[in-house]
Amino acid sequence: MTTFACKLKMSYNLFLLAFVLGIGGAFQYGLQVSIINSPAEYIKSFIRETWLKRYGSSPSEEIITLVWSFVVSIYSIGGLLGSLSAGYLSVRFGRKKAMLFTNIPALLSATLMGLSRLCGSFEMIIAGRLFSGVCGGLALNIHLMYAGECAPRKLRGLIAITASTATAIGKFVGFALGLREVLGVDALWPILMAVNALPALVQLLTLPFFPDSPRYLLIDKKDKEGCIKAVKQLWGDGDHTAEIDDMMAEQEAIHGEKSKSVCDLFRDKAVRWQLITLFLVSSCMQFIGVNVVYFYAYDVFIKAGIPPAQTHYVSLGVGITEILTTVLCGFLIERAGRKTLLWKSYTVMALALGLLTVTLSLQDSFFWLPYCSVALIFIFIMSFGIGPAGVLCPLPTEIFIQSYRPAAYVFNGATNWIQLFVLGLLFPFIVEGLGSFCFIIFLTYCLSMAIFVFLVMPETKGKTMLQVMEEFNRLNYRGKKRQTALQQSTCSVMIVTRL
Repeated sequence: MTTFACKLKMSYNLFLLAFVLGIGGAFQYGLQVSIINSPAEYIKSFIRETWLKRYGSSPSEEIITLVWSFVVSIYSIGGLLGSLSAGYLSVRFGRKKAMLFTNIPALLSATLMGLSRLCGSFEMIIAGRLFSGVCGGLALNIHLMYAGECAPRKLRGLIAITASTATAIGKFVGFALGLREVLGVDALWPILMAVNALPALVQLLTLPFFPDSPRYLLIDKKDKEGCIKAVKQLWGDGDHTAEIDDMMAEQEAIHGEKSKSVCDLFRDKAVRWQLITLFLVSSCMQFIGVNVVYFYAYDVFIKAGIPPAQTHYVSLGVGITEILTTVLCGFLIERAGRKTLLWKSYTVMALALGLLTVTLSLQDSFFWLPYCSVALIFIFIMSFGIGPAGVLCPLPTEIFIQSYRPAAYVFNGATNWIQLFVLGLLFPFIVEGLGSFCFIIFLTYCLSMAIFVFLVMPETKGKTMLQVMEEFNRLNYRGKKRQTALQQSTCSVMIVTRL
């Protein structure tokens, strides 16, 4: 504990940076995901009133539903556009400037949605949601990349997990602001939709006082003095020679190559298993089923005897649980390791989904089964927070070297946003067709990932980027090619260390 406390003291500025990145990064994503639920009926009424004033006739329910669906789903399209732009911006302008740029679409979206009722235009809400999606897509990718590259090896997991905690806090704040006692009333919904301007302004005012990523400065910009200055500002005045040597070894290993594209990820055999791991474990996170569990939570809480008017407060309890478990994951990840936390949490989630399928199917048969369902929902949320929600944050940073990292984040983010959009369209039909048995789809994924992580994925805890690369080379290469790759990596490390 003393050693850990010393690390926290030495890394005071690093944790401040993590906070600043979080408030304008992953927090924005979590806020927008949850904040849209509360004013839904008010926005539909506004669409109806605006349509009536313009065209002199009341719109049909089908038109209202169509426009509302567009308001909700266009956020995913914006997120996809933002994710596709994150790689170019982070390489062209650096992590810091790219992160500052994400606040521009956030402020645009807040302005458009905040003034939509005053201007009598529901199209402004749609445009605002598009810009907020662009902000979310950019912010998530750049936040994770920036935070992971700024952290020393022993704090890399903890710092990266702050993104997951920021997302959970954003969801909680969105739910809390949407309560009737706060901003969840007809007169205040434009203010509720424009609240994302506040974290954007906070980040714009505070982030300029922090340096850019040390890895970006040294490896991409070849600025060793700037890297050392950034390291001292973020990590303190201790001896960081070993960490800088690791960065130089990584710089030597890529032989001055420029940042790769997404196409290079698919073509290059040297990162084949990294890409497979990223896609299966991280890019397909939507198949874990957490959104489906949230969907069924309302019905389960009602069956358990909780009054409908009080279910919003129970949802806040679920949000607090997710926050606490991601914080707990931050303290466990550098002790238990990424691999152990992942495969065990996937196993628990698969068991919880299997039992939840049974209890939901039979909940009318026994009075006590709804209470079991409530317990299983909380167990699932806790396992999700301790496992994938937190552990997958540092994964792209740790398994890809500098030249491939921006492309990996673009691929990961774009895949996640596409899945979110597709599942959003198909989800009502899946629930209608399968009912509670839809959990079997997500159970199969969780169980498959538990087996894959246990058997295939290497542990990355406490390892340098090149050591992780050597672990994957055992999968990427066979025979002489593998030996040659390992020798080249080892040679690169030795040369830089001697220097």
